[in-house]
Amino acid sequence: TVDIIDPATFRIVKHFAVGHQPQHVVPSWDLKHLWVLNDLGDSLTEVDPVTGEKGKTIPVKDPYNMYFTPDGKFSIVVAEAQARLNFSDPDTMKLIDSVKVPCKGVDHMDFTSDGRFLIASCEFSAMLIKVDVASHKLVGTLTLEKGGMPQDVKTSPDGKIFYVADMHANGVYMIEPDSFTRVGFLPTGKGTHGLYVSRDSKSLYVSNRLEGSVSVIDLAARKESAKWKIPGGGSPDMGGVSADGKVLWLSGRYNAEVYAFDTTSGKVLARIKVGKGPHGLCV
Repeated sequence: TVDIIDPATFRIVKHFAVGHQPQHVVPSWDLKHLWVLNDLGDSLTEVDPVTGEKGKTIPVKDPYNMYFTPDGKFSIVVAEAQARLNFSDPDTMKLIDSVKVPCKGVDHMDFTSDGRFLIASCEFSAMLIKVDVASHKLVGTLTLEKGGMPQDVKTSPDGKIFYVADMHANGVYMIEPDSFTRVGFLPTGKGTHGLYVSRDSKSLYVSNRLEGSVSVIDLAARKESAKWKIPGGGSPDMGGVSADGKVLWLSGRYNAEVYAFDTTSGKVLARIKVGKGPHGLCV
């Protein structure tokens, strides 16, 4: 199922069924559509971002995650079970090319500042991969020394560093994208999972899923500047930042709820009850 929440009132305004085991909600490159990724249902369901109405459902194999190249030429369906990155038409989602990856659990990714390369995490292989976006060729692999369950990937606003969350290492790796080497590590909290940049590009919000907290990293200093704890505990997972930058929204994976954090104080503004196992959350 999908819940649509009014950010002003913190109330669910619409609830409807989609395909089997929806994982993420992804906006299209042109922002005209939202796509709900039905992982085990092998399909994508369209949602109108203006009206919240459900549209067509189209068959797509193993859509665990999905991204759009910065130039808008391709959607990249992350077929985790198939260990593939499927380059597809961004409108019809018809498969154009498929890249086999040398790892298990390919999951999250982000692009270099020039859009030339992508770096993706492989959560079951303790590995990162680097792919040439234009040629669709694997150009590098990097085995991580700590922990071994990389999750979300986020490039820094200046493009100089990639941050990679690791649930087993309980922190964030810093990766230099050109040399594709690990240059640092920041401990944050148990079960480090999601990464979100503040609207002013000064902070990185890090969800610690197994600790019930959010770490705030000062991007200029490259160190933790604050930690927000959910009263009574929780399981903050994936989410996003409001357009005005005032609210961080995160799904509560194991608590059937959604959290809204005040980004100035770290206070939990709302805990909204939703369906079981909320994962992807799109602002």
